[in-house]
Amino acid sequence: MTHKLSADNLTLIRGERCLFQGLSFALESGGLLILEGRNGCGKTSLIRAIAGMLTLEEGTVFWDDVPVDDQRQTFHGDLVWLAHRTGLKGDLTLVENLGFERSLRAHSSRDPEEVYERLGIARLKKLVLRSLSAGQQRRVSLARMLLADVPLWFMDEPFTNLDREGRALVMELVEEHCAKGGMCVMAAHQDVEIAAPTTRVKIQ
Repeated sequence: MTHKLSADNLTLIRGERCLFQGLSFALESGGLLILEGRNGCGKTSLIRAIAGMLTLEEGTVFWDDVPVDDQRQTFHGDLVWLAHRTGLKGDLTLVENLGFERSLRAHSSRDPEEVYERLGIARLKKLVLRSLSAGQQRRVSLARMLLADVPLWFMDEPFTNLDREGRALVMELVEEHCAKGGMCVMAAHQDVEIAAPTTRVKIQ
């Protein structure tokens, strides 16, 4: 099934600052939308606004040509988000956290054990999340994305706390997701080289 994420004339003001104005884009299945700009320019706010977590001054976000505000539950069920904070429970193990996440949304047919091995976290399964390093917790968040059967990935600075190998893995995973007809919205201030049809939005 193909999908389309689009936005028309988005304007967002936070405090006394206009983060962006008159912003529009369209993203279809297989595509990557990269939000570019310096730290603090509003990339995270834009992702939150697209997700409906911030109120826009003007403009509309559409999912499959229907306003997100008219189908918020459907839209949220079709996405998974890699944010600055993992959103996982520190007192639960990796497996317990991901098991809980799998109960919240449609899950893929991937073998969880294969996902853990690929992400280099199989040996950490019995450890509570708070005992893991920031980079290891980031990989657990990536496992959550891989185990969700959703078309749309939101990734906010996905390379944070990852070494060179981890950054290469993220780009590889996004390429695979897009090649299978998925979509990705990524906020990044680093150069991103991913083999997928790419749209870039620059936030000043």
